[in-house]
Amino acid sequence: GFHLSGTVTEPATATEPEMTYKVAISFDRCKITSVTCGCGNKDIFYCAHVVALSLYRIRKPDQVKLRLPISETLFQMNRDQLQKFVQYLITAHHTEVLPTAQKLADEILSSNSEINQVHGAPDPTAGASIDDENCWHLDEEQVREQVKLFLSQGGYYGSGKQLNSMFAKVREMLRMRDSNGARMLTLITEQFMADPRLSLWRQQGTGITEKCRQLWDELGALWVCVVLNPHCKLEEKSCWLRQLRKWGEMDVCPLEDGNYGNELPNITNALTQSSGHSQDSLARPRRTVFTRAIEGCDLHWQDSHLQRIISSDFYVSPSYQREGESLLFNSQGQPLWLEHVPTACARVDALRSHGYPREALRLTVAIINTLRLQQQRQLEIYKHQKKELLQRGATTITNLEGWVGHPLNPIGCLFLTLTEACRLEEENCLEISDAGDTKPPVYQHVPVMTGSQDSGESYLSLALEVALMGMGQQRVMPEGLYAQDKVCRNEEQIIARLQDLELDPVLVQTLRKQCILLLEGGPFSGLGEVIHRESVPMHTFAKYLFSALLPHDADLAYKLALRAMRLPVLETTAPSGDVTHPHHLVSVVPSRYPRWFTLGHLESQQCELASTMLTAAKGDMLRLRTVLEAIQKNIHSSSLIFKLAQDAFKIATPADSNSDTTLLNVALELGLQVMRMTLSTLNWRRREMVRWLVTCATEVGVRALVSILQSWYSLFTPTEATSIVAATVMSHNTILRLSLDYPQREELASCARTLALQCAMKDPQNCALSALTLCEKDHIAFETAYQIVIDAASTGMTYTQLFTIARYMEHRGYPLRAFKLASLAMTHLNLAYNQDTHPAINDVLWACALSHSLGKNELAAIIPLVVKSVHCATVLSDILRRCTMTAPGLAGIPGRRNSGKLMSTDKAPLRQLLDATISAYINTTHSRLTHISPRHYGEFIEFLSKARETFLLAQDGHIQFAQFIDNLKQIYKGKKKLMLLVRERFG
Repeated sequence: GFHLSGTVTEPATATEPEMTYKVAISFDRCKITSVTCGCGNKDIFYCAHVVALSLYRIRKPDQVKLRLPISETLFQMNRDQLQKFVQYLITAHHTEVLPTAQKLADEILSSNSEINQVHGAPDPTAGASIDDENCWHLDEEQVREQVKLFLSQGGYYGSGKQLNSMFAKVREMLRMRDSNGARMLTLITEQFMADPRLSLWRQQGTGITEKCRQLWDELGALWVCVVLNPHCKLEEKSCWLRQLRKWGEMDVCPLEDGNYGNELPNITNALTQSSGHSQDSLARPRRTVFTRAIEGCDLHWQDSHLQRIISSDFYVSPSYQREGESLLFNSQGQPLWLEHVPTACARVDALRSHGYPREALRLTVAIINTLRLQQQRQLEIYKHQKKELLQRGATTITNLEGWVGHPLNPIGCLFLTLTEACRLEEENCLEISDAGDTKPPVYQHVPVMTGSQDSGESYLSLALEVALMGMGQQRVMPEGLYAQDKVCRNEEQIIARLQDLELDPVLVQTLRKQCILLLEGGPFSGLGEVIHRESVPMHTFAKYLFSALLPHDADLAYKLALRAMRLPVLETTAPSGDVTHPHHLVSVVPSRYPRWFTLGHLESQQCELASTMLTAAKGDMLRLRTVLEAIQKNIHSSSLIFKLAQDAFKIATPADSNSDTTLLNVALELGLQVMRMTLSTLNWRRREMVRWLVTCATEVGVRALVSILQSWYSLFTPTEATSIVAATVMSHNTILRLSLDYPQREELASCARTLALQCAMKDPQNCALSALTLCEKDHIAFETAYQIVIDAASTGMTYTQLFTIARYMEHRGYPLRAFKLASLAMTHLNLAYNQDTHPAINDVLWACALSHSLGKNELAAIIPLVVKSVHCATVLSDILRRCTMTAPGLAGIPGRRNSGKLMSTDKAPLRQLLDATISAYINTTHSRLTHISPRHYGEFIEFLSKARETFLLAQDGHIQFAQFIDNLKQIYKGKKKLMLLVRERFG
């Protein structure tokens, strides 16, 4: 009958013993309709045991005994045989069967039981009735469970891959014309719609995650495929339509453009504008991921012209009809199909997906012939308007609907259909190489089957042609991050496929021809002379074309890549309206303000294109010039120009051979442009850029270094020029790297000194010290730099800067100059009574030590300045102590006599310092006592002890101190505990 049963043995492995499983399979009209297996496997695919039994039955039919359905066998038995049969059956399986047997016996013996109301009895081994549905076994519960599980993992643990393989399974079922394809897709969609994250994303107003978004896109595309099945029944279609509408109406249903932004006014158009454009985009109907499939339900395959196209390779127009204009055929008599391009391509995808590859190819050829004709007509239209458009230099004409990044992926679909027809299936094409990646496909030319004379074309050259046409279509950047991102992704996918093609002479000819058409295509081509301001840029595409054309036609390659360098959205404001509107293109109102979310990516692609051209043009001065001009005209981001400069430098200076001067000069010129661009704007990479430029100029040679030193003011700030540029140029490493002779070294040094003095004049605060350092070896320059410092000291410099330069002067052996600068620094300083940890204290101590070492006169000059600037008692007492420890004038300035005696605190200049210190102690004491807390009493007593040491340096110091203490006891008698401590210590 229709029931296959058997036992399958799984051999023992190192870890598992041998296992035997019982398997039962029902089948009907060449389809497996149900399966059971003892392994209990839960999966949407059959377990290995079911597959093994099925294959055994297919490969060895004579080994499997064929029996009649069991009902027929029972019919041949008499009463005794039947009794014997039942009893033996029960005995063989008494544990499992006995309860069921008892229950059935009871029901049969009861006259009014349900079992007795029906004639006959069921037979699992007999086939189904001819009217019954028959379809392959699909474990629906398992499908639901698996999809639910994968969705709950949110794209982690490879769940995205698993879901994609389920989609691939649906496509495979459609191709085998297995009616379960649509059933499985329905089950998957139900789980997708029940994903709890949808309502969460909607509430938060955030977009769906990228991975999930791509899965939804594939789901939508699969439904378009299903409803476009050329041989589905009407009732099936209306059932799908009901489902799709139901899902589409649910508020969590994702939208086609990837945002939940429809409830909000579209951000792009939220600006108030005079034109009506923004209004209609707010009123646009809500388009969900299922909208295209719902629209697809209205399409049918009954059109007689369409039927003829897909059913024959030899469908051509009669030759006598080829003179006039025809909507059905071109001038060669080949059929055209004038449907909206993405819709026509969706038909191709449906034919391919439902297992009609020949038909899909025929329709593809008709679509390409239509696109070619359209391209020709557009060229003619452009020829008439060329002069006027070139004068205006811009156009408002563009395609609002781009084919690249379109939800139905029309270009990808045509390309795949054509290349599949040319694929060489190798014997071992399923084997995977060692690296774990599948080998790229190998293609061969397969001639196009046409009814007209031999066209000499192959499906492979058509595939290349249609990919180039689609990628080169001039189209406006779509709205929204997701749609813009999809444009980039789809473009990269198509280019990756194009790179699998080996360009033989036939394909090179196709490539050249199409590139010339794209360059001449005016506003219809993204590579035409005039494009819309918001046209999708062609950089990624042009980079592919450039690399592909370069070995075969370098002039065309450069012409094309240079044309593609532009990025008009960054260039200009929107132009005024267009004068002429060809009827089949849309004029976009210029006041639409797009938000280009992917602009960063697009600019980096522009940079990649430029880098590719620079690399190719190495050594060719003329080509490098034109590429350089294109970069300077079109690239507006300093960091990208810097990247290009670095790229050019790397390529120009290979580790294993000599530098290429042509490219080095380009790197330098780009670097100089970056310097000028970032001179007055803040850029966090500026220091790195300046250092790099010096390295690059060094590599170019001594003339480049002289040039940047001489024109520093247009490239660097004074600080950069002195501390980085001149310092690096004058370093030992640079001199060695360039192996300069004496005159060259002198020239560089002279330029560096001139720069140093100019910078010191312009910004003495930040450049004076660097300038002095750079001028050390030249007496006149050094003196000039010193004079600049002195002139600036009174107005523009801080005490820190002056102290730093003063210490430098002492270190260089100019102690008197150091003293002068230290004195100037002191006049800028003010240390309050409580600033006993101020960073300038070390400088003050150093300045006093310097003056003391120079002699009595210098000390006498600086003490009044110290007294005026420093009000902190502990610092003053420290200075006083140091000055009394050794005799002044120990520095031994030539021509001065030195008495070698210690100085007295009773005489000038130390007397003035002592008085100031004592009064600072008195003032500080009063200040501290106004807000002292008991926990600071101990510290305060120590402070008074230090004060006493200073008082005692004066002749009548002990009397002064005693009066001071009495005074304190009188004024602060309210602080009893503190005064008790004062008495204990000081009487």
